[in-house]
Amino acid sequence: MKFIKLESRGGNYLVVASNVAWLRSAENGQTSVGIVGGQPLLVTGSIEEVAQRILEG
Repeated sequence: MKFIKLESRGGNYLVVASNVAWLRSAENGQTSVGIVGGQPLLVTGSIEEVAQRILEG
């Protein structure tokens, strides 16, 4: 299982990379991260930045 660290304005998350289902632009330079079987997470950074963190994770 590969965990990735995603930062948000309210705290940080460790997410299992294989559980990320989708990314969507949100307001104020943030990105919504869809999680399989869960609620989306709001994290800092553009879609491209978040995708890069997930792929490099």
